[in-house]
Amino acid sequence: MKKITIAVDGFSSCGKSTMAKDLAREIGYIYIDSGAMYRATTLFALQNNIFDSNNEIDTSLLKELLPSMIISFKLNPETKTPETYLNNQLVEKEIRSMEVSQRVSPIAAIDFVREEMVKQQQAMGKNKGIVMDGRDIGTTVFPNAELKIFVTATPQVRAQRRYDEMIAKTGKADFNEILKNIEERDYIDQNRKVSPLKQAGDALVLDNSSLTIAEQKEWLLQQFARVASQS
Repeated sequence: MKKITIAVDGFSSCGKSTMAKDLAREIGYIYIDSGAMYRATTLFALQNNIFDSNNEIDTSLLKELLPSMIISFKLNPETKTPETYLNNQLVEKEIRSMEVSQRVSPIAAIDFVREEMVKQQQAMGKNKGIVMDGRDIGTTVFPNAELKIFVTATPQVRAQRRYDEMIAKTGKADFNEILKNIEERDYIDQNRKVSPLKQAGDALVLDNSSLTIAEQKEWLLQQFARVASQS
């Protein structure tokens, strides 16, 4: 079968990354977590004091420092999954913190940040055979992707998933804080001027609010087999 590009978009905490990683591993494609790139940029901004005491972003400073930021992905030899590196430092755990989660949407809404990320993402996918997830993959990054999937779930379900994940990783979490953060991110992502989150006209909708991981995986593999055999 000819290699295709698979674009996975959707709301935060829908399990897009886990789903896309698993699909890529199953079909032998390369997985790229575009959301991790924006999270790494947010961590970079925090490290360089680009947020002031009111959480306002010094865009001039960010634009000046952005060329010194290198984001890369390396395969963990034990888990066989890609991990995020910021300037050659492993930051997979740091970019999933609430401190980053609360600031990533405003960073991702900045036009020159998105332009840089999109440029890098398109370069990564020029040879096809990739699965990339994010907010604007099927609409902006790869508008000609052969398979586009738009993932959604209720805010309450997404908050519970994020809560469980944080409890497992750190042992502490506040459900109401997480739910508020998710609802705020939804609003910002859908209403930003540059590449807002929206369903591509030719995307397949996957509401995984009540699906098991096995059911979701089966559906994804069916869609891939159908599209790849036609390409």
